[in-house]
Amino acid sequence: MTYKELLEQARTCIGPHCKACPVCNGKACGNTMPGPGAKGVGDVAIRNYEAWQKVRINLNTIAENKEPDTGFDFFGKRMKYPIFAGPVGAVNLHYGDKLDDIRYNDILVRACREAGIAAFTGDGTNAEVMKAATAAIRATGGAGIPTVKPWDVDTLKEKFALVKESGSFAVAMDVDAAGLPFLQGLQPPAGSKTVEELGEIVRMAGKPFIVKGVMTVKGALDAKAAGASAIIVSNHGGRVLDQTPSTAEVLEQIADAVKGSMLVLVDGGIRSGVDVFKALALGADAVLIARPYVTAVYGGAEEGVKLLTEKLGKELADTMKMCGVSSLSQIGRDSLFLPQSRYVRF
Repeated sequence: MTYKELLEQARTCIGPHCKACPVCNGKACGNTMPGPGAKGVGDVAIRNYEAWQKVRINLNTIAENKEPDTGFDFFGKRMKYPIFAGPVGAVNLHYGDKLDDIRYNDILVRACREAGIAAFTGDGTNAEVMKAATAAIRATGGAGIPTVKPWDVDTLKEKFALVKESGSFAVAMDVDAAGLPFLQGLQPPAGSKTVEELGEIVRMAGKPFIVKGVMTVKGALDAKAAGASAIIVSNHGGRVLDQTPSTAEVLEQIADAVKGSMLVLVDGGIRSGVDVFKALALGADAVLIARPYVTAVYGGAEEGVKLLTEKLGKELADTMKMCGVSSLSQIGRDSLFLPQSRYVRF
């Protein structure tokens, strides 16, 4: 199977909102689904993608000729690439009823492990979603990261019991999901957390804790104060607040504020291995990619996940080689083209 064939196959069973576009940039689906840019004018997902395209990299082949090492250490696990499949929920509602969350996570978690990376799994108002996600992780020996919504403490205790049974090596919470329309006014309640409340949750989890949905330096420092081991710079694909900056625009300052004290991951519009390289150069340790993995599962199941992962990994390795770096640790700001007004006029 080629990537073109994967997309063609996905188009037969995905939608009607998602179009399985050659590049998932949020333009074709707009704000027609609770996904790309669903809030307001629906431009955040588009801006997420376009911001990465404005970042330019430096070509440099006067360097040692060796194969790049794309390996990444993540809480004691060695990943083939600094790439994770992002958490996605309600796939049957947004992407077509060929799959439900249970079957989707079963395919995704297993296939990511076989591809040498790991998947974040989603959560939802249906309790069976978390049960199935953690069961899929347990079946792979804990090779996945369950992501829980910002529920009340009693509900989180139930969720964390499932997380513990899964044997996962870390757990995440998408705190920005407090802004999702379907979580408003629910019982059990879900919502934003204070630093103190988040600290209690981190201790309750009993595993390396990842806070997803950080978009400011203050948010990163608050997550650090609460005891989080990592953050994910994310605006939830534009689903929770209209008119936010893109993740590429805020990543550098956030990474500068907490780099070395916690891991920094980023998502939002990252669609190629070149984009992954740019994210690492701006200070991220790794990236999450969500919607293209949905297309991969719908279009090719396990084979599709492997195909997409290897495509991204090869693009990353090729970029590293052409930019004169042989390991992820060598990717830095000097890998980026940062024009100075003395030489360049726009």
